[in-house]
Amino acid sequence: MNLLAIECTHTSMSVAVSRNGAVNVVYGGEWSRTAETIMPLVQLALEESGTPKDRIDAVAVSSGPGSFTALRIGMSAAKGLAFGLGIPLVPVPTLPAMAAAALAFTSSSAIVPAIPSRKGEYYYACYRREDLEACNFSDESLRGSIGDVVAAAVNSGHDAVIVCRSSEDFQVLSGNGEADVLVADFFSAASILPEALRRAAEGRVVAPSEAVSDYRQKFESGCLKK
Repeated sequence: MNLLAIECTHTSMSVAVSRNGAVNVVYGGEWSRTAETIMPLVQLALEESGTPKDRIDAVAVSSGPGSFTALRIGMSAAKGLAFGLGIPLVPVPTLPAMAAAALAFTSSSAIVPAIPSRKGEYYYACYRREDLEACNFSDESLRGSIGDVVAAAVNSGHDAVIVCRSSEDFQVLSGNGEADVLVADFFSAASILPEALRRAAEGRVVAPSEAVSDYRQKFESGCLKK
């Protein structure tokens, strides 16, 4: 299966193409110009992978949670491509995808991905390594402060690592040995391809008109409600 993937949930943008098992990924430049540059980036990814657009079987997109604006841009681009090409769309939850991508970069038995929400708040979840390796996980998440994220890692009962885009906010709290921090500079559109391919093989795809971003803005007692 040939798959095109888009990831631009927060402060970075990338597009990847999986063609017959080979993966090619390209990265965007100025984050502030995502809306202007995402489609040229898609074209570049197709050209560099040698894949004609009519050979793409489905479009995958990192569906959130994440930045409201970034999610809207990424989902709009993915839906437009899927609709124009007459192919299905595969939304991939961002938190478990980020956690699964981290497995190759840490030996920790618990992974806590964290994505900025509002100022001072993060979306986060805690996954066991064996569950990620077995693709046995949910896409539920919590939202809370830096302290809440660290507490989730510490209270996991395992040696845990916090996976985030930037370690700056967590350096003070993690410096005392409570939890390790892994910067997710490895996370890209290529990272969502394994789960997207699995979902596509299982028939877990949607029509472009049915796809929605996972904004998760409703906040109640520290938990995000679907």
